[in-house]
Parts: sequence; structure tokens; C-alpha cells
Amino acid sequence: MSITAERKSELMTEHATKKGDTGSPEVQVAILTERIRNLTEHFRTHNKDNHSRRGLLKMVSQRRRLLDYVKSKNENRYQDLIKKLGIRR
Repeated sequence: MSITAERKSELMTEHATKKGDTGSPEVQVAILTERIRNLTEHFRTHNKDNHSRRGLLKMVSQRRRLLDYVKSKNENRYQDLIKKLGIRR
């Protein structure tokens, strides 16, 4: 369900806006997207796991708030990010 440290560092380097960037909205959205995909896969076999489903809903809303922030600051960054991550909106 959680992501490995190696995968997290790969996501950070791939979506970083500058060297050493770990906290930009793009990096945070990429990490949340990876965690959401992992949990979604988990629910295909464990469909009654309601405790984890609540965590999934919290992650989805957190990602939505971050994406709204990026969209309010720069529409082009937002479009590039959702296209790169394959998020629909």
C-alpha cells in the first residue's frame, strides 16, 4: 500500500522544479497519486477494507486541494502536471 523510499525518490527527481526539491506541489501530487493508485489496486482484492478507504478519500481530497492551488497560481503548470500523471479533470 505504501510506496518504497526508492520509488519516492524517483518521483521527487522526476517532478522536482529544481535540484533538491521535495515539497513543491508537483512533487506532493505525484507522491499522492502513486499512493492512491496503490490503494486502488489494494481495494480490488480487499473490497471491505473501509478503514483504508477513509484514508484513500483523505488522500484524494488532499491531492485535489493541491491541484486547485497549482491551477490558481499557474494554469500551464496545472495542465502539464495532470497530463504527465494521467489524472482526469
